[in-house]
Amino acid sequence: MRRPKPAWTASDCSTREGEFTFLIEEPVLRCRIGDNDVMAGQLRHLADALSLPSVSLGVIPAQARRRMWPLEGFLIFDDAAVQVELLSARVTVTRPGEIDLYVRAFTEMGQMAVYGSHARQLISTACAAFG
Repeated sequence: MRRPKPAWTASDCSTREGEFTFLIEEPVLRCRIGDNDVMAGQLRHLADALSLPSVSLGVIPAQARRRMWPLEGFLIFDDAAVQVELLSARVTVTRPGEIDLYVRAFTEMGQMAVYGSHARQLISTACAAFG
């Protein structure tokens, strides 16, 4: 079953093979995609991912001081390609200069995020709202 995608996510696998970094905006944690049980289950699954050794999950707090705003969701695959999710299509970017723009945007957004116990607290707070 296809699930709605968050307003903005990114994945960067460029550091080491088999490692994944994800960023998610805090308000996305409260976007309803199902009933309370579904929402709580999804958020628990997200919290469980925090303990995986190959996963780094950052949550950008709603109150974070903004230096930039994302325009669309994207996935970075090493330094070879970026997939950009648009309303009408998925675009694959392969030009090195354009890939670099997405890497820089991801890095900037990642600096606004919280990780580890701080991310877990934001996820737990959102989960508690769904019972």
